[in-house]
Amino acid sequence: QVQLVESGGGLVQPGGSLRLSCAASESISSLYSISWYRQRPGKQREQVARILKSGPPNFLDSVRGRFAFFRDNAKNTVYLQMNSLRPEDTAVYYCRAYKEGYGEYWGQGTQVIVSS
Repeated sequence: QVQLVESGGGLVQPGGSLRLSCAASESISSLYSISWYRQRPGKQREQVARILKSGPPNFLDSVRGRFAFFRDNAKNTVYLQMNSLRPEDTAVYYCRAYKEGYGEYWGQGTQVIVSS
C-alpha cells in the first residue's frame, strides 16, 4: 500500500505561482509512474503531468510551458511547480502513483483556486 499526501494548494491570483508537493510512503524510485491529475468544477478528472521511472515528464497541452514536474528521490516527494496560473487552472489536484504488480494509488487531493 502506497500512501500519497499532497500539500501546497491554496488561493492565488491570476499570473501567480504555487508549488504542490506529493509525499510518498515509500521510495518513489520503486514506482513505475507518478502523475498529477486535476478535476476542475463540472469537468472530468484529467491528467496534468506524468513522469516515468526515467525520461522527461509529459504535460497536458494547456499547461505545457507553465508547469514543471520534478522529483526529490531522497525525500520520496514529487513536486508540481505551477506558474502563470489562470482561472481555468482552478481544480482539485491529485497525485497518483502506479506500482507494477500492485496497481494505482491516489492521494486525497489539494484544492487550487486561481482568482482575483
